[in-house]
Amino acid sequence: MTATVTGPDFLALQVRDLEAAAAFFEQHLGLVRAPAAPPHAVVFATRPIPFAVREPLPGVDLDSGRPGLGVALWLAADDAQALHDRLAAAGVPILSAPQDGPFGRMFTFLGPEGYALTVHGG
Repeated sequence: MTATVTGPDFLALQVRDLEAAAAFFEQHLGLVRAPAAPPHAVVFATRPIPFAVREPLPGVDLDSGRPGLGVALWLAADDAQALHDRLAAAGVPILSAPQDGPFGRMFTFLGPEGYALTVHGG
């Protein structure tokens, strides 16, 4: 029998300032820390896939350009428009204004350390 991949199981962004990145996701997106996490990471209780921020792995150079360039990370929300309005009011840079897309209302914002994150839903 051939081993196959069944799909994404865990997502993490590598960041320079772990606590600042974790605070951003808690304060602006309402994420809640999971009760247990591996060393050097903050894991959030997201469903269906756990999401985390973590210190860079050996060999990762976060200073070589915008982190995550070329990777599209989409986060689900119950009301994307309301979240957009809250982030914009808090001064979080919005890269793409809200619009209707294939998965409902969507927009893209600039998260901690320069990651572009898209939110959809609602």
